[in-house]
Amino acid sequence: MAELSEQEQIRRNSLNELKKLGINPYPAALYEVNVRSNDILEQFTPDCDKFQNISIAGRIMSRRIMGAASFVELQDPHGRIQLYIKRDEICPGEDKTLYNTVFKRLLDIGDIIGVTGFVFVTQMGETSIHVKTLTVLSKSLRPLPIVKEKDGVVYDAFSDPELRYRMRYVDLIVNPQVRDTFVKRSLIVNTMRNYFNEQGYLEVDTPILQSIPGGATARPFITHHNALDIDLYLRIANELYLKRLIVGGFAGVYEFARDFRNEGMDRTHNPEFTCMEIYVAYKDYNWMMSFVETMLERIAMTLHGTTKVNVWGNDIDFKPPFRRAPMCQLIKEMTGYDVENMSEDELREACKKLNVETNETMGKGKLIDAIFGEKCEHTLIQPTFVTDYPIEMSPLCKRHRDNPNLTERFELFVCGKELANAYSELNDPIDQLERFQEQLRLSEKGDDEAMFIDMDFVRALEFGMPPTSGMGIGVDRLTMMMTGAQTIQDVLLFPQMKPEKKPVVTTDEEFVAAGVAAEWVPMLRKAGINTIAQLKEANPNKLYNDLNGLRKKNKLDIPPVQKEAVESWING
Repeated sequence: MAELSEQEQIRRNSLNELKKLGINPYPAALYEVNVRSNDILEQFTPDCDKFQNISIAGRIMSRRIMGAASFVELQDPHGRIQLYIKRDEICPGEDKTLYNTVFKRLLDIGDIIGVTGFVFVTQMGETSIHVKTLTVLSKSLRPLPIVKEKDGVVYDAFSDPELRYRMRYVDLIVNPQVRDTFVKRSLIVNTMRNYFNEQGYLEVDTPILQSIPGGATARPFITHHNALDIDLYLRIANELYLKRLIVGGFAGVYEFARDFRNEGMDRTHNPEFTCMEIYVAYKDYNWMMSFVETMLERIAMTLHGTTKVNVWGNDIDFKPPFRRAPMCQLIKEMTGYDVENMSEDELREACKKLNVETNETMGKGKLIDAIFGEKCEHTLIQPTFVTDYPIEMSPLCKRHRDNPNLTERFELFVCGKELANAYSELNDPIDQLERFQEQLRLSEKGDDEAMFIDMDFVRALEFGMPPTSGMGIGVDRLTMMMTGAQTIQDVLLFPQMKPEKKPVVTTDEEFVAAGVAAEWVPMLRKAGINTIAQLKEANPNKLYNDLNGLRKKNKLDIPPVQKEAVESWING
């Protein structure tokens, strides 16, 4: 275990003192809470008799101790409210230990307490709780990063992305706007769920561990099942299982699925993500476009009270109808090339002339997709349904009713990013098997994202699947757009991170070899200097003052350190 900082050691000492006073710093008993901070702040008025016998619990975020009375800022799950704590109120008898020792000396910012009392308005006009009793509920052993604000300017913000994502629990405590993002995420999911349930569609669960990773073109994660002694895959999509349920007779099914793709990570991609997929019998992709428009309009209205949402600096209007444009038409508009009837060799030549990067494993579908991604996607700012994809790009999609070279598919783009993907689903088992076999040929050419052949799914289709429309939408990306988040990590509570680097700690001998007096090495560590690199970056004046302050506080029997000596340690 790493050496404790001075603050951490002080808090552990306070913990032990609380125990000596007979106070359990982590009590097991239920603590009754009968009010929320935001309800008090929104509903209390000086002439009302509400909130006169309240009980609330939360975390100490700041305090001002003024002799026999103090003010505390308490944060509960719903906001912050001021407490007024008077010594003789919480210690009505002769014993004032709870106030003088426990509250003033042994409690810290970050500790969790419960209080009872009544609500009033201070002379400064601030709605506050006059505390009658105080209970310690949890002693914090690490100091919080304290975010300060003065005249609208924030100081010492906990803003480093690496720390925020790795220690999301701290991020949620000190950055209230982060909690708001995840409240909105939940609201988005519930709005979608309510919308689907109103239509009579059934929410289901399908397997995450799959013997064949189907339903999308992606590289899967592989794991091993010990009892069965077989390799399994984490699902890349749940499409094929949901369509089996349509074969089984359900009118409509949907799932909020955790999917896993063993691919790159960037601002909009995480290897583990949430995708909502829905399949409805006797519908087609035209119906699904209208269905999606209505869903997104409802989400925008629920979150913002308007269909107009600022997404990454763009004013986006989710009011239906959205623009609809065939993919090949968009490519022709942007490049001049009519790719619909091109051969693979012609497509490669077009990519070369357009400076679109390709490789030898790419078939017609991926070549067209590469051109579209490079030349068209970024131009689609307002919600746009890109429709009628070439058949090579969509192995699970029904051929277009008017053109057998195309499919009845759309992708919804907003701000240049794909948001939803939908088909008139392929329900011809013979055609489906041929498409799977073409994917197998791509796999043999070296395409490690080509689909596996799922013969059980083909068998299910042979029993008959009604005409069906299916749609998938990325919940993480939708949340980014609806909340203005810049990265997918900002809408995932616990995004995937590289392993935390173990801190490199300089030994005492190495500090001495660098010129530090041996008797001052322990104090250097208490001052937070654990490596030579940290020492070289230290402020000489601050370190000089810190070390002599620690000498005095710890009553060390050594002479004060000289400023010149500290400077020589840093600069030597």
